[in-house]
Amino acid sequence: MRTAEDRARDLHTRGLAAIGGGRPADGARLFHKGLELLGRQGPLAARILISLAAAQVQLGESQAGFETLDSAEALTAPEDRGILLLQRGLLCMLVGRMDDALRYLNEGIPLHSGTSDHYGVASALLNRAMLHSLAGRVRLARADLIQCQQVARDADLPLLVAKSQLNLGYCETLAGDIPAALRAFDQARPRFATDAQGLLPVLAVDRARALLQAGLADEAASELDTAIELLDGPRATHERAEAELIRAHAALAQGDLAAARTWGHRAEAHFLRRGNESWAAIAALVRLRADFRARRRLFFVARKAAGLAVRLDELGMPTDAEAARLLAARALIARGRAEEAVSFLDGPRTSWPILDTRLLRQLARAEFHAAQGDATRTLRHVRSGLSLLDEHRSRFGSVDLRTGTALLGKDLAHIGLTTALEHRGATAIFGWSERARAQAFLTQPVRPPADPEIADTVAELRQLGLSIREAELAGRADPADRRRSAELEHRIREHGWRTTGSMTNTQVADIQEVVDELAAADLALISFLPDGVAVRALVLAGDVRRVVTLGEPADIAESVARLRGDLDALCGRRHPASILKVVRGSLDYQVDHLTATLIQPLLDMVGDRDVVIVPTGPLSSIPWSLLPPLRGRAVTVAVSASAWLYARRAPASPSTQDPLLVAGPHLDFAADEVRKIAGIFPGSTVLAGPAASVGDTLSELDGRHIAHIAAHGHHEPGNYLFARLDLADGPLMAYDIDTLPSPPEHVVLSACDVGRTIVRAGDEMLGFAAAFLYSGTKSVVAGVARVADDAAVDVMARYYDRLFHGATPSSALAEASLSAPLIPLVCFGSC
Repeated sequence: MRTAEDRARDLHTRGLAAIGGGRPADGARLFHKGLELLGRQGPLAARILISLAAAQVQLGESQAGFETLDSAEALTAPEDRGILLLQRGLLCMLVGRMDDALRYLNEGIPLHSGTSDHYGVASALLNRAMLHSLAGRVRLARADLIQCQQVARDADLPLLVAKSQLNLGYCETLAGDIPAALRAFDQARPRFATDAQGLLPVLAVDRARALLQAGLADEAASELDTAIELLDGPRATHERAEAELIRAHAALAQGDLAAARTWGHRAEAHFLRRGNESWAAIAALVRLRADFRARRRLFFVARKAAGLAVRLDELGMPTDAEAARLLAARALIARGRAEEAVSFLDGPRTSWPILDTRLLRQLARAEFHAAQGDATRTLRHVRSGLSLLDEHRSRFGSVDLRTGTALLGKDLAHIGLTTALEHRGATAIFGWSERARAQAFLTQPVRPPADPEIADTVAELRQLGLSIREAELAGRADPADRRRSAELEHRIREHGWRTTGSMTNTQVADIQEVVDELAAADLALISFLPDGVAVRALVLAGDVRRVVTLGEPADIAESVARLRGDLDALCGRRHPASILKVVRGSLDYQVDHLTATLIQPLLDMVGDRDVVIVPTGPLSSIPWSLLPPLRGRAVTVAVSASAWLYARRAPASPSTQDPLLVAGPHLDFAADEVRKIAGIFPGSTVLAGPAASVGDTLSELDGRHIAHIAAHGHHEPGNYLFARLDLADGPLMAYDIDTLPSPPEHVVLSACDVGRTIVRAGDEMLGFAAAFLYSGTKSVVAGVARVADDAAVDVMARYYDRLFHGATPSSALAEASLSAPLIPLVCFGSC
């Protein structure tokens, strides 16, 4: 018959498993039952009390937890003293007493390491690693986690192995290796899903941290919203408060300052309710950052941030303390009290700061020197910060992550360009404008390794896409199919995030190299500058190097949006004469307004040259050939002057010279269009009807000189990877383009509006056309508004006739478009 002690020991074991699985309330209940059996006497009771203390603190009962530990101390056997110390360390960590926690763990781990309690030893190493991580001691954290994994594997403790993988992911986030962090999180997830579902929200919070380090604020917010919903309950758990804190950071990155304050306030209140002053101070710091961004109460922000810096140093949080000092300095600088900021700028620095802090150091210094009117030192610090960001970006193989990182350097890029505009000439302005835009195009593309599981996911998504499209055409829709499609898209996107980058970057081009290339081809370059105060243009034409101020950004953005809306309204539709008159009148007005604002002031400098345009923000959506001074003139739209130059100089890859012509389904004039082009290029490969499948199209695209696809397109504003073209057996997605070993030299997408782009911070361009350009295609012709498929037939016939006779894509498009002045096709790239 089992004794009371046997039953109590079993309850203790079950309670530990409950805590390990993220169920502290269940653990506490089991521990109380065990203590009742033992009458709270003896060494086993001491061990149960020690475990109960941890459950109480996790449940927000911090004072009760420490009192329970005090009760346990009198009963603890000498051989269990290590357990007691380790638990004191854990409890101090949970309430934010980091220095005390480290002292107890350092003392307890050697005492306990020689015991048979492998679970306790591995857990203690895990906890100490977290302390090192929070203090920025990444090397020491990694060492503890590797040792933890070894102990856990030897003792067959798979859940602790998974927890160590989770924490390794956190370390990799701190070190800036986001692909490695995401791989570590993926390794931990299966064990949590089977043995500790309560830890899945914790995993989501750490993933969100990593996504924020990659500039993917919207994706991080989505992860956190799900985690907070799962963590919702009557008790203010540490995990829930931490999720609210990171949600505040995500809102700040999204520019939603009201939400940042709200989430920061919730997190602070919950941490204070748990007695955790350290984390409460960090939450208060986020609210101050939101006030600073809104330029509210700057003296108050400076004073409170300075006080938080002192408190965070006292609580053993040096990285956050430095961030608070830098915030205090920036608030004083913004208020015109730069001299008072010096002591904060010269304060202690953490030895291993995370990327955010390193960028913040450079930004604060740049702002200080800008306030002093010292352009040289300002630009030196901006250059150092952007170099850090370039190194960070080079770690990413995914275009998604590479373009997202521009958000992290947005303020640095802005102050660099602003300083150059105020204090430097055209040559320096050119250099800083190039540093401020489309840096992802200067990073060598990396294709993700083949993965059979992801291949199956893509195949399922493609089949589902065909079903969804057929349902749309039949006038019905299945919400379940939509939800499943979104799940599959997210899985594919995540797979790309885990790809490690090439660790190489190409430097921005020298202005003289660009000028020489322009002169050789008798071209002018108009680079619109991403300056929030006014739209400016840098013109390089012949001997001209000049910056011109043109108009207000909001006014121009509204005109561009109206123009595109008018074009979409006119495309392929019959309107009553009264409505047609209104729409055409609006369109003519917008064309005249954009011409007068953006082009007319530059014509004397440009002369009669053909033009390379580097747009910014909404200007990426302008069909430039509609503006009268550019009608009939070859216009190439490039993401940056550097990308344009390097693409022109890149050697042509071996390719099949005969064009590939693809006619997609449900497009009335696609077959006629393809047939006319084939008549101009008799050796063309034609895919139409059932032959226009995704597999055959991808196979034939590889290594082509010219590829023409006339197919319905779908722009995806929220997820550029899955912008798609409808083919016979499902959608060809932007994602697929990245899989091509040798993408086509020149691509024409003649239908719909798949040339529309998503423009992220830093003028990072995303979309179907951009997917080809990222992969190495030199030029893409596509519509930035809807293209009427009947009008496209004759325009494309003229276009290919000019190509056949040796014209470049941009000049061929210029000539062909004269017959259809409202066709919104644009030539992107370098030709």
